Amino acid sequence: MWRRIENDLLAWKDDPRRRVLLVRGARQVGKTFSIRQLGKTFPHFLEVNFEENKDVAAFFQGSLDPARLVEKLSAYFAVPVIPRQTLLFLDEIQACPNALASLRFFHEKMPGLHVVGAGSLLELAMEQIPSLGVGRLGSLFMHPMCFSEFLAATGGEGLARVVEPADPEHPVDAPFHARLLDVLRTYLLVGGMPAAVATYAEQRYLPTCFKVLDDLVLTLEDDFAKYRKRSPVARLVEVFRSIAGQTGGKFKFSRVGSGAPSGPLKDALMLLVRAGLAHRVVHTDARGIPLGAQTDDRKFKVLLFDLGVHQRMLGLDVPAFLAASDIDLVNKGSLAELFVGLELVANGPSHRRPGLYYWHREARASNAEVDYVVQRGSAIVPVEVKAGTRGGMQSMRIFMDERRLGSGVRVSMENFSRLERIEVLPLYAAGRLAQSPLRAPET
Repeated sequence: MWRRIENDLLAWKDDPRRRVLLVRGARQVGKTFSIRQLGKTFPHFLEVNFEENKDVAAFFQGSLDPARLVEKLSAYFAVPVIPRQTLLFLDEIQACPNALASLRFFHEKMPGLHVVGAGSLLELAMEQIPSLGVGRLGSLFMHPMCFSEFLAATGGEGLARVVEPADPEHPVDAPFHARLLDVLRTYLLVGGMPAAVATYAEQRYLPTCFKVLDDLVLTLEDDFAKYRKRSPVARLVEVFRSIAGQTGGKFKFSRVGSGAPSGPLKDALMLLVRAGLAHRVVHTDARGIPLGAQTDDRKFKVLLFDLGVHQRMLGLDVPAFLAASDIDLVNKGSLAELFVGLELVANGPSHRRPGLYYWHREARASNAEVDYVVQRGSAIVPVEVKAGTRGGMQSMRIFMDERRLGSGVRVSMENFSRLERIEVLPLYAAGRLAQSPLRAPET
């Protein structure tokens, strides 16, 4: 299955100034698969999985000199390790902290060798190794498959090509628009975890996909035991499950359910965010750029990292969802808001940690909220998400007038169009918000 990050991996391979690379992201989002795909472009590929090959950790005791390490690894795996010809892949590297610490020496003493590490709990492991050093390592962040990747994996490349040139002046033809919305409905159920997507692509049978997702949720929660020194497992589970129930609104620790103080609950939430299992959408005053410099950290929403996982944790009524004539019949629009947020994450620059923002004004008689605020070049663009094909845009107009903004975006089930200063994007094209500047109206 093709992934967007593979283009970034190839660019890293060809960059003469490359650094040792870490591919970061939650468990089972496809990191190993994509790095193996990269390995096929090298004459030699040596993969070390520190959870499977526990004996290899002994090589990283004592001296971390790269020359000695590659000599031992080459002999053990019977694979030549030659600068510029071999990709050395250290998988589940968090299981061997000394291997993680060795990466700086590969950068310093063997810069010609392509070295990439990956793991699902790297952030926690990296906190324990202050000597990793600034400027020695590069990172790429990987997420579940976005909608365009889902199309490519399930035979929808033709539909993707239809969307690519479309804009408000040249909308998608009605039959294709209807088909894209139908495929989108399936994606909202399956989500972007590669195992679930592969199962759907092979069988086209949703109950089997749901079984894969249910097993995945159990695996993720079992993994919480690895965090227990930082936060109790039961607390992590309750926060994880509360995120799904609070989607679409400001996250409140008082609604988590256990009655625990907000401090420990906040610690648990931040662990989930650092592990890539959740994303915070932080309130910004949005009076200038960068948006992240004007945030109120006390006001935020939280998104689960994957749509399919979200749906399974909520116990969605699947028959009712499939029979519904409009997505706004489900979750009162929160599902569409979650979808757009995850599209912003997955389609954004892979070398940066995701940053999501929203705006709201709380006043006695004039509450207003804009679902997302994005930065496009030097412009601030408000984004409102409407699950169906109706709904006013009063909040966005208030925001635009107060900030004197020239344009905004409405994301809905409607086709590409324009309503004065507001561009309308169909939900299936939401990833465009993160990929390129918005197209100016034709004059």
